[in-house]
Amino acid sequence: GPQALRSQLDAIPGGFGGLAKRFDCLKPIIAAVNGLALGGGFEIALASDIIVASTEAFFGLPEPRVGMIANQGGVHRLPRQLPYHLAMGLMLTGDRLSAVEAARLGLVNQVVEPARVMEAALSWAGRILECAPLAVRASKEAVMRAIDLPLDQAVHLVLPGLQALRDSEDLKEGPRAFAEKRKPVWQGK
Repeated sequence: GPQALRSQLDAIPGGFGGLAKRFDCLKPIIAAVNGLALGGGFEIALASDIIVASTEAFFGLPEPRVGMIANQGGVHRLPRQLPYHLAMGLMLTGDRLSAVEAARLGLVNQVVEPARVMEAALSWAGRILECAPLAVRASKEAVMRAIDLPLDQAVHLVLPGLQALRDSEDLKEGPRAFAEKRKPVWQGK
């Protein structure tokens, strides 16, 4: 039954989808949603860094309608990503949110026609790949490790990714390529 399923999900390393309770992945995660992202599907999307959705996508945490809660991170992430009252309204009713409304609220980065969802997600990935890999990694690490810290502490935090970037060849390559008016050639070191 539902409780047995929840027990199995709780046993998955990293939570549902391997992402919902994972906090150590410093690679960008892009969710491409084309349809219903309800319950665990929404929890996986909430755990992603970028969400691309089709015009036919819907999001929601309907668990209370079947006597459960979105315990794979949904009840914790949604109120951090939406204003409190909006998040509570969705969680306490199990209502669905359209992709267009989710984008208006800032939960979704881009809404496209269903046939273009993967193309749009790959476009995001391509734009990320144009950036220095160590800078992308350091940026995500800084957000993940410092988002809950007071600002005066967060800006002084030196994390391993930032130190690796400071010591990298890529840090020299970026300004050099800019001055030479050419695309940088990133080495990731």
